[in-house]
Amino acid sequence: MAEKKNRDGEFWELALERAHLGVWDWDLRTGECFYSTMWSQMLGYGEGELAETSDLWLQLTHPDDRERATASGERHIAGLTGSIETELRLKHKSGDWVWVLDRGGVVERDAEGKPVRLMGVQTDITKQKQAEHELEQVNVRFRLALAASGTGIWHHDLATRKSYWDERTREIFGFVADTDEVPHDLWHSYLHPDDKDDTERAHMVPLQTQKVVAVQYRIIKRDGEVRHVESLLRFIADAQSSGQILGTVRDVTEAKQREQELAHAAHYDALTGLLNRAAFDRLLAYHIATARPLAVFYVDLDYFKALNDFAGHAAGDLALKSVAEGILGCLPPSAHAARLGGDEFALLVPDCDARQAEKLAGAVLAAVRDAEPGSAASRKLAASIGIAHVADRTTTVADALACADDACYAAKAAGRNRFAVFSPETTSGTSGLNAARLAADTVDAMEDGRLKLFGQEIHRLGKPWDESRHAEVLARLVGRNGRLIPPGEFIPAAERFGVASRLDRWIIRTALSLHGPALKSGALTLGFNLSAQTLSDPQLWDFVDAVIDETGAPHSGIGFEITETAAVTNFTAAEQFVRKARERRCRVSLDDFGAGMSSFEYLRRFPVDAIKIDGSFIEHIAQSRFDREIVSANIGRGWRRPDTSPVMPENKSEREGREK
Repeated sequence: MAEKKNRDGEFWELALERAHLGVWDWDLRTGECFYSTMWSQMLGYGEGELAETSDLWLQLTHPDDRERATASGERHIAGLTGSIETELRLKHKSGDWVWVLDRGGVVERDAEGKPVRLMGVQTDITKQKQAEHELEQVNVRFRLALAASGTGIWHHDLATRKSYWDERTREIFGFVADTDEVPHDLWHSYLHPDDKDDTERAHMVPLQTQKVVAVQYRIIKRDGEVRHVESLLRFIADAQSSGQILGTVRDVTEAKQREQELAHAAHYDALTGLLNRAAFDRLLAYHIATARPLAVFYVDLDYFKALNDFAGHAAGDLALKSVAEGILGCLPPSAHAARLGGDEFALLVPDCDARQAEKLAGAVLAAVRDAEPGSAASRKLAASIGIAHVADRTTTVADALACADDACYAAKAAGRNRFAVFSPETTSGTSGLNAARLAADTVDAMEDGRLKLFGQEIHRLGKPWDESRHAEVLARLVGRNGRLIPPGEFIPAAERFGVASRLDRWIIRTALSLHGPALKSGALTLGFNLSAQTLSDPQLWDFVDAVIDETGAPHSGIGFEITETAAVTNFTAAEQFVRKARERRCRVSLDDFGAGMSSFEYLRRFPVDAIKIDGSFIEHIAQSRFDREIVSANIGRGWRRPDTSPVMPENKSEREGREK
């Protein structure tokens, strides 16, 4: 019996202390309220530091919690609830707030059954509330991330076969409902017939694993719209049930469309819709490997630059699209057409003999002549076509195109508006190299040291070079036989076979690496010629800025020269290039000024620093009054524009003599 009493007194007091439970005891008849020592310690007070008044707890309660805490006690005293249970904050001695869970109830009533005494305990739940707050912050960020990404959440209970879709999931599927619970077979009814079986199999997530499965599929909304969606799903085990499948879903239709557009852009020319150069090369390599005979056509438009000069680049674009449509209309079903760049096209025709090839070439010539050049054009277009027959599976793509290209040159030399068939006996090129081999040799020369840089001094008239200290960077190719190959031979080949941009980058990097300190000190400025391919390179300025950072050469010490031909090829790109150059304080010159019909239009559109008068007006200036008048007019035009200076190239024979 003594042991029983001990447990009723000290034992339970010790148990409450060890459990860190603060006890309160409120006598409703006297208003007195007792608080245990542990209750005071929970708030940082020692024994006797707090006056045991009936409203002590209310004085220490956070103002925002008082009404709720009082109401909880009043409802219980009134018999509306079976116990008191509420969460509130009490002020700690340090001034901080302690979260407590308050639980208690009536322990004594009078003869009439009215409550006269209440007891209860309070537990410190501050750490729990902090964890709940942190979890809520995580949930807020999670919900924000879901909202920003347009992701919906769903889950399917395997035991009850009930499915739940949040609001975003219902929006994605176009399902209108007020609750998250949806019919268990609803999802299946949205699946695209072609994707249904594979998608349902993918959603059978392996049970008892931690694997996350990603699935992309199509759905058909009730209005017939087809959308692409992506789901991430995972099995969640539950000891009390069969578990559930938890998943996310987001609409990826726009991403799929961009993916398809990028895939199309990787294979097709944006202007004409024909294959691009890379795709044509791959297709040609495949057909050559089959060893079936085929014909390769190289089509180069005649008079296209004149069309651009007279009618503008918009008319040129219209003409290119019209030519492409005409070419496609001539081709047999097994043939393929590509735009290689600028005004050059290529055709691949399997199982095409000599007679068929000549007939097709005639049809293409007619289609080009019938193409719509625009109302402002003064003359019709024409084409020069080269044909190469390929039957040897060891032939490379470059050689096949080079042979057709050589034949195209022969057609131009014979008077244009005609076709020529490749013959090894009449192949063009330098030292036995055709154009493609010359382009390939240029790439090799960058690596084996056979590409040499020269500097052409730019003088102010009548002044020594020391006053300008500006040089134009020129490249010369040393052939494998040691002969110096002039730019008039290897640069057109580089442009034709897509290595001109690589060549320009090599020249810029090499020159700035060699002369960066001189440029930084102001002892030298350099000018670089840029091809049309480089002008159209969207990563050009990233490259230039990176090389400048590496070499220490200032932007202001660098100039770029663009020709009318390059500007015609991509007028928009040329405008953007000049704008970005000016932003970086690089100098820009318009080269070959006066050679085209649109020269003064380009001068108006491009805020250049200098114009370089075309050499054809300088070569015979001493003998030709006409040339002197043209040069004089151009100089006057250049000087009347602010910040623009005219530059005249030196006599060709003198320049070539010095380079030798």
